[in-house]
Amino acid sequence: MTNYDFLGKAKYFVPLSVALVVISIVLMLTMGLRAGIDFTGGSQFTVYYPPDTVVANEDIRAYFARYEAEGIAPADITVTSTTLRDEERGLTLPGKIITIALDFDQQRALVERIERELRAPPGDAGVPAPYQPPGGTAMIDTYKVGGQVAAELVNRAWQAILIAIGGILVYLSWRFRLRYAVGAIVALLHDVIIALGIFALFRVEISLPVIAAFLTIVGYSLNDTIVIYDRVRENLGASRKAPIFDVINRSVNQSLSRSINTSVSTLIPVTILYAFGGPALQAFALALLIGVLVGTYSSFFVANPVLYRWTLASEAAKGKKRTRR
Repeated sequence: MTNYDFLGKAKYFVPLSVALVVISIVLMLTMGLRAGIDFTGGSQFTVYYPPDTVVANEDIRAYFARYEAEGIAPADITVTSTTLRDEERGLTLPGKIITIALDFDQQRALVERIERELRAPPGDAGVPAPYQPPGGTAMIDTYKVGGQVAAELVNRAWQAILIAIGGILVYLSWRFRLRYAVGAIVALLHDVIIALGIFALFRVEISLPVIAAFLTIVGYSLNDTIVIYDRVRENLGASRKAPIFDVINRSVNQSLSRSINTSVSTLIPVTILYAFGGPALQAFALALLIGVLVGTYSSFFVANPVLYRWTLASEAAKGKKRTRR
């Protein structure tokens, strides 16, 4: 077992964490977060191709990137696969659901142009060569992704995060004590705010999958913190007269190997996902990558100092000296 003085180094790491959180908040307020189509609304094209046609998502993105190169339309799109069963002819048509940040009403002419070009068969003389869509389209449906739906998604995303934090606070207060719950909440807020700050700095798009990744960050950060807190509680019961400073340090050192092994084994697939997952998964993988790194750090240098300071103040108020080193 290692014997690293984690709490002793908190005087360096806590100011660092505070600085990173403040910088992240400033970045979010000044640069803002880049909302994805899920939250801003736009236009959706559902394109069906002839049977057995294979069209890669990268081909769809390359097709829309030509519009972006000429400053006509944004290239930030989401592409998902779908199918349509034609019962009359007994055929299954492969398809793509393409959502792009084009205002359906204000940019209606461009929406109609894209729809016309997507509908055209390969080699159609009426479609310029750079805008020949891949695959050859059998049929296409166009829909409006409204701002009202987008606003509802934003509200639900915030509700999910707040409910998760509230549930965590209640559960940890019941299973441990309020001071443990507050330490865990401070650590996970630290992780999420820093991740959002990095997203704001590098203008990474916030989408529903990214929100899911942030909720995963919450779970990961808590998992590491609770393991350490559980060891702290066990050691406090076994060493009732030991200073809380030494108990927390010993507990973190006892959990260190497990925490590092878990983090490394998680980082390997997440890094591979970020490197090779393509544009659709990069933002999701980046959120997880940041969350694993910052979550492991906060379990050692954020959550425990909060628990230590709270316990120090609580025991001092009761006239006890057990908390001091």
